[in-house]
Amino acid sequence: MEMADNQDAPIAVVPTDPDGVVTGWGEAGKLLLGWTAEEAVGRPLTDLFVDPPPGFPGSGDTGPAALRTLRHRDGSTVDAVVAAQLLHGPDGRPLGRAVTVQRWGCRPVIADRAFEQCPFALGVYDTELRFLWVNGAACAVMAHSEAQVLGEKYRELFPELDDTAYTNKLSEVARTGEPARLITVFRPLGSNYANAWATSMWPVRDAEGTVRAVANWGFDMSAEYWARQRLLILNEAGSGIGGTLDVVSTARELARTAQPGFADHVTVDLFDEVLRGDEPPLSAAFTVSGTITLSRAADHGTAERSVADQGVAERSVKVGPDQLPGPTTSVRYAPGSVAARCMAAGRSTVQLAAEPSQRGEWGFGPGLSADPALWPPGNPVIDESMAADGLTGRITVPLRARGALLGVVAFARTDRPESFTADDLILAEELTAKAAAAIDNARRFTREHTTALTLQRSLLPQRLPSQEAIEVASGYLPAGASAGVGGDWFDVIPLSGARVALVVGDVVGHGLHASASMGRLRTAVRTLADVDLPPDELLTHPDDLVIHFPSDLQPEVRFESSGESGATCLYAVYDPVSCRCSLASAGHPLPLVISPDRTLTPVPARPGPLLGVGGLPFEATEIELPEGSLLALYTDGLVESRERDMDEGTAELLSVLNRPAASLDALCDAAMEALLPGHRTDDAALLLARTHARAGLRARRRLGHRARRRTGGVRQDGRRRPARRLGAGGDGVHHRVGDQRAGHQRHQVRRAADQAATDPRHVADLRGLRRQRHHPAPAPGACLRRGRAGPDAGRPTHPGLGDPAHHQRQDDLVRTDRRPAVTPPRRDPDLTRP
Repeated sequence: MEMADNQDAPIAVVPTDPDGVVTGWGEAGKLLLGWTAEEAVGRPLTDLFVDPPPGFPGSGDTGPAALRTLRHRDGSTVDAVVAAQLLHGPDGRPLGRAVTVQRWGCRPVIADRAFEQCPFALGVYDTELRFLWVNGAACAVMAHSEAQVLGEKYRELFPELDDTAYTNKLSEVARTGEPARLITVFRPLGSNYANAWATSMWPVRDAEGTVRAVANWGFDMSAEYWARQRLLILNEAGSGIGGTLDVVSTARELARTAQPGFADHVTVDLFDEVLRGDEPPLSAAFTVSGTITLSRAADHGTAERSVADQGVAERSVKVGPDQLPGPTTSVRYAPGSVAARCMAAGRSTVQLAAEPSQRGEWGFGPGLSADPALWPPGNPVIDESMAADGLTGRITVPLRARGALLGVVAFARTDRPESFTADDLILAEELTAKAAAAIDNARRFTREHTTALTLQRSLLPQRLPSQEAIEVASGYLPAGASAGVGGDWFDVIPLSGARVALVVGDVVGHGLHASASMGRLRTAVRTLADVDLPPDELLTHPDDLVIHFPSDLQPEVRFESSGESGATCLYAVYDPVSCRCSLASAGHPLPLVISPDRTLTPVPARPGPLLGVGGLPFEATEIELPEGSLLALYTDGLVESRERDMDEGTAELLSVLNRPAASLDALCDAAMEALLPGHRTDDAALLLARTHARAGLRARRRLGHRARRRTGGVRQDGRRRPARRLGAGGDGVHHRVGDQRAGHQRHQVRRAADQAATDPRHVADLRGLRRQRHHPAPAPGACLRRGRAGPDAGRPTHPGLGDPAHHQRQDDLVRTDRRPAVTPPRRDPDLTRP
């Protein structure tokens, strides 16, 4: 291996006068020991020795060659072979000596050559940041020769560069002795592209461990740096675009993601059909020669923008982020404009104000990304008129999703001289594709949300029926657009006998399916309420209906009960005559009952199972309500949210309801406003009812007494007594009536009794009797005709049902006739029996 010997090691020749004072100094001496000519000439040669030998250089003609330790300018030491040669003039007089200094070491010479020929920039600075040594690559990067930089300070050599971060890091390494790494981004002189420069720095210590210098090496990592920046923008787009399911918000998310990291100004223009949630127009309908009208959904950036070259019917204005008038602004693209050509052809277009420069003063090219060979056909388009508008480049990308054209996006650069590259075009198309898919999803959601909201509004009561039993007020607010329309509903149903039913419910889930399920449940409850079933019996039938919801949607799939198809419901019936309320709950929060003295009356009940669970009974509870009591029926969306639990919300609702209000409607509005936040994640319904006692009990009793004299014994409490007498056989014959038929008879008797009690001129005739065959009534509860989810749904379990041998002829009441008051009633001894 080639070693540093007398033939290969660099040699410095130092001339001295006869007294040993240095009279000359060359570049070899400077390279070997670091001293400049100004610093070395005039000094005794012995000052360069760490341990000067006695009598050196001597008086002989030739001094002995010996290994000596010399002082380096930075304070370090250099081992070298030193020899002296006497110099004579023409007359033979001694003129001085020529001292040769040759570095000594065992490192191969090829190692020095490796550092010299390294393609990365290598350099060594002293502790004051003066150049001590640089290799050829570093000289090429700085566009300076080695002679121009050695001994010069970095800041003084390149004052035009913003190198504060770089020089501060070098000083930190020299001060602390700790290695460091730095990535700086700067723009070489004469280049339109910013370069990223990676530098590693480490301290250089002498034999005593003292830091004498700082070495560094660096390389251009622009391609890797900008690729990472584009990846970060794409990552931000993945999490920042498409989280709202709102078309305009998604468009503005795209604009905010691209600015300022990628572009200085971003606009997103959409078709009006997309904003409404309708299908976008067909792409075949657009031609380059036609004018295209869009709506500007996003305009993000603070730049002087002039869009006359795009054919937009707007003047140049100074705008801030999303500061257009109104949520959207109508824009028109003229025939032949860049945007019109992009939408018609379905291809992106890149416009540059000037040809990209290839090299800068520092020797960095624009990189592979700016190579014209990588541009797609037709790009870039050089448009020098853009410079007059303050633009350095613009990328126009059609917004397409699932084969449909939704609009167009424009990315413009104004505040930076970097021109767009082919990699930037790929990034712009990736951002637009992500946003297009999210905007199309938002458009579809908008359509479904609008349809569900329209369906829900049509299924909810448009106005509450007027009746005398209660005063009612209602409030309903759907969930926000991002959450989707829910399945909350309420209803007020007038019943016979001046009674009224109050209903509130909530279907699990959101969207069109929840609205449709809500409509089915509301219709079922209204139908069952007309049959006059008690609350616990009534909830049984919606329970069966919810059980079959999944099988109705997917009949080919074997039915399995699922919580996703569940619902809650609260059904209450208020009787103004008795001032009592009977209610049952299927997993729904119980109502708040506030007495006239504004105290909370607890409801002694617990919510039953959810509708759709199946197989579990519901329990009815009856409470007494003094006249003027306030009932509050609500859904969980009113009192429960992410910020508070249900108990806190219920307490707040109770506090609002105890406040004085001008009317019940005003109280309902105040409660909705106080409890509902601006951004709602669930529907909220509130139904308030203030009870009334109908004309007073004494007046009813007097009226019932007068009616009893005219109707032959129909009393105020005749709703139950005639039915019991008919069931017991008032004519001496033992009548055994089944539960289902007896319930029908009691319903007919109640209606006749109510009419007689309220209208003295009306005559109730209960003599519509005929002979029919009946099955004897089983024991109470032995034959509940409740349809269930099973193969024997709704079939009776009595062993004799259907067997003619078990039938007998009995008297039964099957009809109640109404006759005019002028017709004298025919008296029946059984009905007038005291």
